Amino acid sequence: MRRPVLTLLAIMLAGARLDAQPAAPPRTPPVFIDELTWMEIRDRLLAGTKTIIIGTAGQEQKGPHMVTGEHKYVLQHTTERIARTLGDALVAPIITYVPEGSWETPLRGHMAKAGTITLPEDRFIELLVHAAKSLRAGGFTTVILIGDSGGNQNGLKAAADQLNAAWKDTGGRALFIGDYYTKSSADIRTYLGSLGFPLETIGSHAGMVDTSELLFVNPSLVRRDRLAPNGGSPDSGVSGDPTKATAALGKALVQIKIDNALAQIRASRPTSGGF
Repeated sequence: MRRPVLTLLAIMLAGARLDAQPAAPPRTPPVFIDELTWMEIRDRLLAGTKTIIIGTAGQEQKGPHMVTGEHKYVLQHTTERIARTLGDALVAPIITYVPEGSWETPLRGHMAKAGTITLPEDRFIELLVHAAKSLRAGGFTTVILIGDSGGNQNGLKAAADQLNAAWKDTGGRALFIGDYYTKSSADIRTYLGSLGFPLETIGSHAGMVDTSELLFVNPSLVRRDRLAPNGGSPDSGVSGDPTKATAALGKALVQIKIDNALAQIRASRPTSGGF
């Protein structure tokens, strides 16, 4: 008779141990609309979330040590942080097809490297306008346009201008947040210079800036065994010294982008609540 009693006692004790486990923390609701159902998006709209962020990245070569989607992974981090800080914004899927040059020979710039995809400027602008109008039709009233690459900036501004002209007196508005890239690029150079890094070490593409940011947001996508000053060869596609990159630097550089974007958004929406 003792064995059934002991077995019952063991089961009760096991249940008590399970009951004593702390409850899992509640999952933070997603802000990317492709992680939400249409009804969840509708409910967020009804609750006052009327701003949508469209981020544009770039499918381009990033030297021998970084994946070609570097801009996308950085934007997934920064746009989520921006949306959560604003508190009334969601994020559209990152747009990775952007102007990168021409596929006509002779190939130049990023297009000379395998894996780069380009979109003509007019098609890029048209893509942005159609995406924004789609989201406006779904109930969003403010569309924020942010680009993580220099070649995106003119098209983003042109799209915002077109949208604002089309939406005049309708309650819709497009905001081109150029400070995310242009101001931040200057601020980042100043910051790194204050730490003693010369401009040739900082570089301008796939160097210590891009590499530091990716080391922070997704280090598994950096091929550490391929890190070399200027990519290790004249035709590497790298400007600068990615061997000086660190995740700690990346955290600071990404924060500069987020802070500049938030400041410009807030300045552009002075009457909005919650800021």
